Amino acid sequence: MDTTTTDHLLSTTRAVRRKLDLDRPVELDVITECLRLAIQAPTPGNTQQWRWLVVRDQAVKNQLGALFREVGNAYMRAKAAGLGEAAKHGANARAMASGQYLIDVIERVPVFVIPCLQGRPPVGNAAQSVYYGGIFPAVWNFQLALRSRGLGSTLTSYHLEREAEAARILGIPDDVTQVGLLPIGYATVPDFKPGPRTPVEEITYVDSWGA
Repeated sequence: MDTTTTDHLLSTTRAVRRKLDLDRPVELDVITECLRLAIQAPTPGNTQQWRWLVVRDQAVKNQLGALFREVGNAYMRAKAAGLGEAAKHGANARAMASGQYLIDVIERVPVFVIPCLQGRPPVGNAAQSVYYGGIFPAVWNFQLALRSRGLGSTLTSYHLEREAEAARILGIPDDVTQVGLLPIGYATVPDFKPGPRTPVEEITYVDSWGA
């Protein structure tokens, strides 16, 4: 295995918002190909409880976009208030601008993919770990597959504040849980760089906490 290629893919798959091509269509065949790779991810007990909803219809995207924008704008206002003057500078300002951009253009993004799980979330940390652990590895597989084909994505959760309304728009049954919304489009740049991260030596312990 060429670790140079895999390491580059793993270290440069970014949350893409402002660099999504809003005008270039995304072929359903490409989404399907990436989902085939997504579902090769591990799943607890091989239950494969995941379900995937691909949304391309503009009228449906408009309805979901309205929910997304309402919740997203409220979040951004609260975030700005919490950060105060710091919201206007440096990394905070860039993150705020990126998030707001996606909120503003959400219904123009070519494709939404909504990962779902059969059933409803259980009570308790251990049970929830197993439940959500049954899909998030597949979501990341999906995002890696998209990235390797020149597409960008980001895992969002704004519309989950209005999950019941979104379920009615999409015809999702009551016993199915939405776990996010991925806006997907071709990237407008050929490549990305690794993001700034705290050195792993500062956040990793050996044998006991703090060691």
